[in-house]
Amino acid sequence: MRVIAGSARRTPLVAPKGQHTRPTADRVKENLFNIIAPYIAGARFLDLFCGSGAIGIEALSRGAVEAVFADSSKDATHALTANLTRAKLTGRVMHMCALAAVSVLGKEGRGFDVIFMDPPYGQGLLAPALDALAKSGLVLPESIVIAEAHVDEEEPQHVPLVLDDTRIYGNTRLLFYSRLLREPAKTS
Repeated sequence: MRVIAGSARRTPLVAPKGQHTRPTADRVKENLFNIIAPYIAGARFLDLFCGSGAIGIEALSRGAVEAVFADSSKDATHALTANLTRAKLTGRVMHMCALAAVSVLGKEGRGFDVIFMDPPYGQGLLAPALDALAKSGLVLPESIVIAEAHVDEEEPQHVPLVLDDTRIYGNTRLLFYSRLLREPAKTS
C-alpha cells in the first residue's frame, strides 16, 4: 500500500493491525482518482470509515486543501496518524464512529466537496451512513459522495442522494452519488 501520485508519491503506508480493516486496493484507488481528479485540487475531503487513511491521504497528496478522517478503531487511527506523518501531510483525525463524526461535523456547519466512505462489508452500514450524510448538511450542492462496497452488496434504496454511477473492480463496487437539486421538468 502506497501513495500513488502527488506530493507524497511512492510513500509507503501502513495498514492497521488485525483483520478488521480491509485497505482499498491500489488498482481501485487509482481508478477512483482517475474519475474524481477534476474535483480534488483545492477540495475539502471527508474520509469516513477511513482505516489507514489511504484515500484521504491520496487526496491531500493530489492537492486537496483539507482532509478529515473518521474511524472508531484505535488501531486504524494509530496507523492513520503514522501514515500522515510518513507522507508529511496533516489532517483532522476523529477517533469515533463515522456516524457520530457526521453528526459532529454537521453541528459544526461543515461542508465537503468530496466525501468517501468505506464501511465494513456486510454489516448494513452503507444505507444508514448515506442517509445520515444526506441529512447532515455536509453534502453541498456540488459535492460528490463515493461509497465503496462489496460487489455482492445491494445498492441502498431510498437514500436521499442521487446514484449517478457505479463502477466494479473485481470484488469492489464504487457508488457515486450527488445531491438531488434538479427541478422537475416542466411539461407544456
